[in-house]
Amino acid sequence: MSSSRLGSRLAVCLLNISEARRKYIVENIAKAALEKNGQKHPEVSVLNIFSDQDYNRSVITIAASVDKLGSCVLAACLEAFRAIDMEVQEGVHPCLGAVDLIPIYPLSGVGVDECGAVARSLAKDLVLHVPGCSVFLFGEADLPKKRSLVQRRKQLGWFTRRDFSALEPDLGAAPARRCGLTGVGASPYVMNCNVTIDSQDLSVGREIAHAIRGSSAHGLKGVQAMAFPHEGKIEIACNVESFENQETTDTSEGSQYVTYSVLGDRFSYVSPHYIEAQVKKLASNQGIGTIGRALVGFTPPECKNCAEYALKENIGEFWKIREGVFM
Repeated sequence: MSSSRLGSRLAVCLLNISEARRKYIVENIAKAALEKNGQKHPEVSVLNIFSDQDYNRSVITIAASVDKLGSCVLAACLEAFRAIDMEVQEGVHPCLGAVDLIPIYPLSGVGVDECGAVARSLAKDLVLHVPGCSVFLFGEADLPKKRSLVQRRKQLGWFTRRDFSALEPDLGAAPARRCGLTGVGASPYVMNCNVTIDSQDLSVGREIAHAIRGSSAHGLKGVQAMAFPHEGKIEIACNVESFENQETTDTSEGSQYVTYSVLGDRFSYVSPHYIEAQVKKLASNQGIGTIGRALVGFTPPECKNCAEYALKENIGEFWKIREGVFM
């Protein structure tokens, strides 16, 4: 397949797995996405691996043509379910599954509805191939309701639950403790941006997270935020959603909102720099400083550019030639 054709129909999966402390397992999962019948797959690249020891959670960024992405992600998931046992998993970050989250996002030449179809097909393959695997659907994969990931997580008690016995999945049997429950879905790109404050006071972190959350009166549109203890401090962990916006035209990361296009549709997201500035301001109001900002992977335009380059140059293990965290 030519690079021009690949570049025209690209999608990406930010695969969230409940393992970070055993690096060889995380890398084996990433490498599984790159192989087909024991041979290197030329049409897929692992762009980034972000592992957090405290959370015991990794995010593996897998990019491919939309027609190939499902099978690549499935291969990675099969390896993850083989290697990760939720019965012994420990970590600060909430999670319900060995493979906790499988979101599919469009990068270029693909609509979110087509990514939803890829996600639904992948979910069916997972419960078919993994005994004990259970799935809930969200976004464009959750038809006809198209409930958001936040809605589904609240319904399932994702933020607080460790008892799987009462969970009701959309696909598969009742969750087995080893595999847990996996979320599979599709939406416009969601970026992860975390800011650490120089405090151990979780209540202060929660107050800041509440203030910047998009659902708050003066919050940041598209931003979902929570506060977690992290490496002896408090981290404000943000999911930054892309939202449709036909008016904003600024593409600068220094502005509040950054705009990009997919298939002629315009999307915007809050700049990581702006999120960091707002957290700094709110923390400073309480006499607290910030330590740094971590971008888990890429902004949407960065992800598109890296995917096109990696696939054009046939670089499957792209994560090895770039920094995994932007500070």
